[in-house]
Amino acid sequence: MTRMHLRTATIMGGLLFSCALLTSITGFAASSLDQLTDLTGKASVVVTLKGRDNFTSEYRYDISVRNHTSDTLIADSLVIVLDKITNLAGEDREGLTGESFLTRFDVLGQDGETADGKPFFRIPVGPAQDLNPLTDSLPASIRLRNKDYLAVFTPSFRVLGQKRPPPEPKQAQQTQTAPAHPGATPTAPSRNSVDKLIQLLIKKGVVTEEEWRKASQP
Repeated sequence: MTRMHLRTATIMGGLLFSCALLTSITGFAASSLDQLTDLTGKASVVVTLKGRDNFTSEYRYDISVRNHTSDTLIADSLVIVLDKITNLAGEDREGLTGESFLTRFDVLGQDGETADGKPFFRIPVGPAQDLNPLTDSLPASIRLRNKDYLAVFTPSFRVLGQKRPPPEPKQAQQTQTAPAHPGATPTAPSRNSVDKLIQLLIKKGVVTEEEWRKASQP
């Protein structure tokens, strides 16, 4: 194989590997979102405005998830979806064209898009694997840039994620009947007790002395 052919084969191999890796990552993101539950209402999004650039009309936010339920949420499953952007009247679409206000914004720092084209952000995972009840997650940073320089707008988010399954109940261990004194072996009745029993049987006429004598002989 010539040097030119070897170089071409190397480049083609790298391209094929990159395409396969990209397909794998995209497929994983899509399938993982499908497995998540809409937790909106049970978990809320805490939005903190961190900065504003008037020249570019860019807004920077920290967004985190607050768990309002009594359930534990799996931290690395939490996803925040930018569901809509509303104006002062609470409308999320243009009145004449019906166009979503989302199309007027550049969303920077997103981790991907949902099946209906809405940006989503994954919550960073800290040392804790779970988000316990009445606690906040670590924040994710997002940037929204308004193409039309709209003066006032409000982003609205949804929360997706998974609850931590409750621990399986421990199976009741089967109890075995143990002797009153473990390790103790039953003792044979004493000779004195046997003699008293025989005398009682003879007295009551159950057996005679002659019958007992013959029975006790070896």
